Amino acid sequence: MRIIPAIDIIEGKCVRLSKGDYNTKKIYNEDPLEVAKSFEDAGLQYLHLVDLDGAKEKHIVNWKVLEKLANKTGLKIDFGGGVKSDEDLRIAFDSGASQITGGSIAVKEPILFTSWITAYGSEKIILGADALDGKIAVSGWQEGTDQEIDTFISAYAEKGIEYVISTDISKDGMLEGPSFDLYDSILKKLPEVKLIASGGVSSMDDLIKLKENGLEGAIVGKAIYENRITLKELSEVNA
Repeated sequence: MRIIPAIDIIEGKCVRLSKGDYNTKKIYNEDPLEVAKSFEDAGLQYLHLVDLDGAKEKHIVNWKVLEKLANKTGLKIDFGGGVKSDEDLRIAFDSGASQITGGSIAVKEPILFTSWITAYGSEKIILGADALDGKIAVSGWQEGTDQEIDTFISAYAEKGIEYVISTDISKDGMLEGPSFDLYDSILKKLPEVKLIASGGVSSMDDLIKLKENGLEGAIVGKAIYENRITLKELSEVNA
């Protein structure tokens, strides 16, 4: 299972939210590059980078942060937040993203998102499937929908999507453990999907259980910043 540390960006700074609520913003570092280098120095190879300003504004905002991290580290970066158009997609890839995560766009403009899968391939495009009470939520989790998460993922699996990042919003930033039941449900119905857990990881035990349950990857954010999981521990597991 891939360990994928996370950096969320607001106004160019490394922050974390709780349950996607912008009013809970906590700044952990003014310099995302310093954080990214610490991940790389620990032997980690991947990074989940989210433009929270972009998610709110509905277009990429912090692309210069992406560019800096891509140019000054060797991390493979999956980027999300504000990717809403062909131009946003071009900017993200030109700025050094290895993969792009699309969530809101996949809900609101399925024809456009499907065209990205066709044009760039399933290795480059990740489906963001974030849910509250089993229903998909979009626009930086500010809007709910009536779409069931299993049905949503299944429809895109038929269109060729392979990688899916799924967050149970109620778990995000709470350090109370991931939504194991949600992931088990998805994998039982869609075992071919490369499912990446996001939200709630609070300990090494959580990561071990996610691996045992067949997750392709796990995104770790607040647990690192709050020293619940150390980079040394992640380095040892990664090795």
